[in-house]
Amino acid sequence: MTNTVRVLVCDDQELVRAGYVTIIGAQPDLEVVGEAADGHAAVRAAARLRPDVVVMDIRMPLLDGIEATRLLAGPAVTDPVKVLVVTTFNLDEYVYEALRAGASGFLLKDSPPRELVQGIRTVALGESLLAPAVTRQLVGRFADRIRPAEARGAARAGAVSALAPRETEVLALIAEGLSNAEIAERMVLSRETVKTYVSRILTKLGLRDRVQAVVFAHRAGLVDARD
Repeated sequence: MTNTVRVLVCDDQELVRAGYVTIIGAQPDLEVVGEAADGHAAVRAAARLRPDVVVMDIRMPLLDGIEATRLLAGPAVTDPVKVLVVTTFNLDEYVYEALRAGASGFLLKDSPPRELVQGIRTVALGESLLAPAVTRQLVGRFADRIRPAEARGAARAGAVSALAPRETEVLALIAEGLSNAEIAERMVLSRETVKTYVSRILTKLGLRDRVQAVVFAHRAGLVDARD
């Protein structure tokens, strides 16, 4: 990346924040521009500092990370901030809600430092960060709960029908948590071709990023919750 990525760190645990600041600050292309210990402080700091990426914990006092994410990156936000959620594995339902709230991706808190810094870079570039193995368990586990009502389901089915068969196949694989490289291998395509398919899918369905594509596919019933 050619420009320094400005990062806001939000976590209610001072020790965790200090660890993030140290890890992020050691990277030549990343800069910590602020810290916040609760959701309200995170929203205020983001409005003031306009970071490129907000590293957001979920369980925080006063305003949790899900609501803070919705205020920073939700559908009603005209100028959303990119949010990278961090959580523990046993909070996967909360992570799903954070993704629906507009987060660009998530990492587990026990991820190695290199995954944190790479995750920040990935989100800053406008891409989504979804750990495939966790995504399959995360969204698939709650697919039954998030199925759309019949009327909404019909509308979504109509939207899916606008996709070409290969695009629908790619969307289903995205929802399973496969990366572009894995999709390319599965479908015997080049990575550039898969990238083109993903771009067309997002455009046709009016989706912002890969995270929204995952949620859309599960709500439209393209993925079996039992997978």
